[in-house]
Amino acid sequence: MNFGLIRRKLRSLSWPLRRPDDPRALGSHGERVAVRFLKRRKCRIIARNYRCVAGEIDLIAADGQTLVFVEVKTRASGEAQDPQEAIRPGKWKRVERAARYFLMQQSNADCPCRFDLVTVLWPPRGSAVIEHFEDAYQPRRS
Repeated sequence: MNFGLIRRKLRSLSWPLRRPDDPRALGSHGERVAVRFLKRRKCRIIARNYRCVAGEIDLIAADGQTLVFVEVKTRASGEAQDPQEAIRPGKWKRVERAARYFLMQQSNADCPCRFDLVTVLWPPRGSAVIEHFEDAYQPRRS
């Protein structure tokens, strides 16, 4: 019996996911949902939770020839702040610095890139509401 094949098949099923109560678990659960969402949009996931001296990037994906740096914001629907409003310009600057570091490490400094935002909003019951904002941040050209 091929357990690897069974495991892959089980992962590909799209079961409704329950919202976890722990805030950290909610964030990592939201990232898993975002990965599944991006894969359905034919993006190839290169890295998850990329950390370096310059900062952290939630997801790095390839959309065709474009390298996509994705910030994922997950909120429970009862929370006051909208996920899009939770990202301040300083956060985008840290993501940009980490992206530059990643590009230097990979020798891809001249490939097309973009910065996206994926928001995951968990209602008290039911499935997550996912929104994808392409080019949510435009870094200054230097």
